[in-house]
Amino acid sequence: MTQDKDIYEALRNRLISNGFLHGTKLRAEYLRNELGCSASTVREALFRLSTVGLVNFQEQRGFRVPERQAPLLIELTHMRVLLEGEGTVLSIRNGGVAWEARLTAAHHQLSHIEKRIQATDDQEPLVGLWFASEQEFHQTLISACQSETLKEMHSLVYARFRQQLMVADRNFSFISENIEHHFEIMTAALAGDETLTRQKIHDHLARHLTGDTLLA
Repeated sequence: MTQDKDIYEALRNRLISNGFLHGTKLRAEYLRNELGCSASTVREALFRLSTVGLVNFQEQRGFRVPERQAPLLIELTHMRVLLEGEGTVLSIRNGGVAWEARLTAAHHQLSHIEKRIQATDDQEPLVGLWFASEQEFHQTLISACQSETLKEMHSLVYARFRQQLMVADRNFSFISENIEHHFEIMTAALAGDETLTRQKIHDHLARHLTGDTLLA
């Protein structure tokens, strides 16, 4: 990968995994030292990230991390329910045994990490692993939908959703429920039950549809 792509991905990952506080001003002249590149490379990456909603940009005021907003979280949650429900149903119809195997593997990895989080008082070392495995599981659900547009839209929505929620989710008070939900989603999908799969995806995300989770 080129350096520009590396810098973009590094900043994107930090923005959606609580690497910056909400409302933080992003100064290219400081970030360049952390990232080992020029300020202009950082600015270009920040401009690109602003086009997908992960950074706010205003003339004369520069770049900032978006604030947490309950209405935005509700909107993003509705979009996730729609996209994941439709994408998973299409994967059920089109994915076959190969998709079922990938989904089973992604769930096994996520379940293992979530059970470790449940069993420890110090979750911090597991946050990065959980974030990556949770994203992989939900992406695998829709991976065989045969619609690149749907997958691209889901990726954008998921990133903004996770950015809004990551601070509130750091205490992992939801982890026992998550373990159950992810198992139920996988089971319904592998059984080919389209209606139940949509319902389980909705149930999994329903706690965010009021925006109250941002108050945590």
